[in-house]
Amino acid sequence: MIPVTQPFLPPQEEYKKYLTGIWKRNWLTNMGPLASQLEMELKEHLNINHLLFVTNGTVAIQMAIKALDLQGEIITTPFSFVATTSSIVWENCTPVFVDIDPKSLNIAASKIESAITEKTSAILATHVYGNPCDVETIEKIAKKYNMKVIYDAAHAFGVEVNGKSVFEYGDISTCSLHATKLYHSVEGGLITTKDPDLLKKLAIMRNFGISGFDSFSGLGINGKNSEFHAAMGLANLKYIHEIHEKRKALASLYDKKLVGLKAEKPVWHPQSEDNFAYYPIILESEELLLKLKRQMDTLEIFTRRYFYPSLASSLPYLPKVEMPVTDDIAKRVMCLPFYYDLTFEEVELISRLMLRIQNN
Repeated sequence: MIPVTQPFLPPQEEYKKYLTGIWKRNWLTNMGPLASQLEMELKEHLNINHLLFVTNGTVAIQMAIKALDLQGEIITTPFSFVATTSSIVWENCTPVFVDIDPKSLNIAASKIESAITEKTSAILATHVYGNPCDVETIEKIAKKYNMKVIYDAAHAFGVEVNGKSVFEYGDISTCSLHATKLYHSVEGGLITTKDPDLLKKLAIMRNFGISGFDSFSGLGINGKNSEFHAAMGLANLKYIHEIHEKRKALASLYDKKLVGLKAEKPVWHPQSEDNFAYYPIILESEELLLKLKRQMDTLEIFTRRYFYPSLASSLPYLPKVEMPVTDDIAKRVMCLPFYYDLTFEEVELISRLMLRIQNN
């Protein structure tokens, strides 16, 4: 059996060393020393000044919306994981969908202005598969209309644009450290911002709004994470370069072996480099996708229709909206098995089978 993804795990003895310290200190959560150490090491690794380690990527988005005091309408993408949209609704705002660019699969920046109304307070855009949005155009639009920008950078760990971290763009960026991600802490998330005052507000919000031993400065939530998750994050961070290089090599082999497949890959941002978080392909037709998926499933080689269906047409708590490009792409996009422990032999097998199925 070949799964579509599989978490990277560090050597067990390295993780156990962190556990020994946890047992000695008996400090399990509430931003213990390992959680604080992880924040410092991540800031150094990503070359950014402000970062918070939180419960998960979904809570990170919810906290971002709350911290920016957003109300009314938030422009967003219909081609993302459901948490991007559900977080907007959860925070009592209204998502306004804008269709995607057919090449990058990110929100089409050229279509954003036409969706702005007097109720629009922000743009919440996803860097799909880690591929950066048109951050410069989005920034210009936000300044022109005095709007906030949140980036759902769940897939974009380690990505840079124009030589700086993609997390440096927008008012707030969020990231997921879920076990399925290329870098993970089992469960976890990050919130980043360039604004130190906003970071302070988010830090207090993360801890129920508590600002002192017996005082509160505002509304908060339990957005903290545990020492056990921080330990996994610290252990895995040591291997991030090795993980990146292996995934890069796997992607290169897929590129080579899938020549002849009636599919194309999303076009990556020209001022950025792929972080190899996923290996997505856009098939020629939904019919071909279903044929491949059905037969690969019977061989226990699992792919994922990620993202499918379009959020604009599938959520029971929102009115359905037609998004022609998203509707088309969502029917034809597929992520292939892609993870650190995947072997080159397995990539060759997957590629060979897909070409055979296509041609039969």
